Amino acid sequence: MPRHDDWSTTMTTGSADYRDAGLAFPDDFLFGSATASYQIEGAADEDGRGPSIWDTFSHTPGKVWNGDTGDVADDHYHRWEQDLDLMAELGLEAYRFSIAWPRIQPTGRGPANEAGLAFYERLVDGLIARGIRPIATLYHWDLPQALEDEGGWANRATAEAFADYARIVGERLGDRIAVWTTLNEPWCSAYLGYGSGAHAPGLLDGAKALAAVHHLNLAHGLAIAALRAVVTNDPGYSITLNLHVIRPHGPTGAEAARRIDGLANRVFLGPLLDGEYPADVIADTAEVTDWSFVKPGDLELIRQPISLLGVNYYSTVTVEMWDGVSPRVKADGHKDMGGTPWPGSEHVEFLVQQGPYTAMGWNIDPSGLEDLLVALHEAYPSLPLMVTENGAAFDDEVTDEPDGPAVHDVERVDYLRRHFTAAHRAMARGVDLRGYQVWSLMDNFEWGYGYSKRFGIVRVDYDTLERLPKDSAKWYAELIRTRAIPA
Repeated sequence: MPRHDDWSTTMTTGSADYRDAGLAFPDDFLFGSATASYQIEGAADEDGRGPSIWDTFSHTPGKVWNGDTGDVADDHYHRWEQDLDLMAELGLEAYRFSIAWPRIQPTGRGPANEAGLAFYERLVDGLIARGIRPIATLYHWDLPQALEDEGGWANRATAEAFADYARIVGERLGDRIAVWTTLNEPWCSAYLGYGSGAHAPGLLDGAKALAAVHHLNLAHGLAIAALRAVVTNDPGYSITLNLHVIRPHGPTGAEAARRIDGLANRVFLGPLLDGEYPADVIADTAEVTDWSFVKPGDLELIRQPISLLGVNYYSTVTVEMWDGVSPRVKADGHKDMGGTPWPGSEHVEFLVQQGPYTAMGWNIDPSGLEDLLVALHEAYPSLPLMVTENGAAFDDEVTDEPDGPAVHDVERVDYLRRHFTAAHRAMARGVDLRGYQVWSLMDNFEWGYGYSKRFGIVRVDYDTLERLPKDSAKWYAELIRTRAIPA
């Protein structure tokens, strides 16, 4: 990844509400947008694709709102050329997409499915032809169901299978990808998938959740090594984490924040970047697991050099210790499906935070993004960062205009303006931030919420599958064109 050195800004300090305009970004700052395979592709049983845990989960009654599934989603599998043309019209410089493991290996093992590889090859070549850099994520939660049947991420063998999958994809696309990302948000895969039950595979087992944490970390390290052995260009190597911005509250807030920071952030940053698991996390979870799944040599395998850390940010959390008497508040931003994503720290309370909120019920706090980027830079000053997801769901309305239908998503434009301002302020404080991928390019299947939540800067009509750029897409196109935050 190129590094920007000297660049100027028109403002060094700005409004307290982060509603600045005119802030300029460097010429090599990479503006793009992001999606995930299961959320947009559809074609769930076409061209040799095998079932994933999200196919199983979404077809299980009661798991996803309205019984929605990703069977069709945005039909990107068939409409990819139209979607790439739309990206080019918006001026996107990068596109962060994910590869569906069950399209490449229908059961998670064995020879590659040629049709699956060919689809992503066409996609990557189409991006390059339009001058858009491909950022490929190997895993955005759609684990082959056959591997889950063997224990999924709680099973060490899944990490080893993932390395083979990475090798196969690297051999085919390893001369064209600009940035490889191994995993998207392993926190969600582990804790929401195996602990709280909110995500596929929907288990309620804290010990399995922590085993999944380790095996996901191990999968990252093995995949980086596998990619480096076969790629022929000079790409960036990364992982994307949804690091939590934690605000302590009251006299017990510091202890609560320490616990949640350990489970949410340090249990990934520690092994990935420092080569060790935090001792306090192991102590906090001693009644849940003995951590015997960590084998000699694992930490050396996990701690692979990376050239970029992806950062996903949406909101903050505020915590204190529960008094054990009053009803426990669990406003951590995730669906309550009976389990907990916080094994060993179920006695931490997540307090309701000050609004405004998005349609997900998440608080809007751009200062959290600035704080997170600065804290990461201070902890790892030589590691470049990229915002790999940031965006918001709102209840969009389509209005009839003389020139045709339109979506005036004023709230989303304001959200993006404030968060780009936060990113710019972090850069002004010395953070080496290389780019920003807006979530999401299109409305899509929002996991356990089905199609009820719309994050896209492009609207998708789920009856006709017609794409309609919202005002936020036009605002973003102007930002990319001018390289400065529009009013």
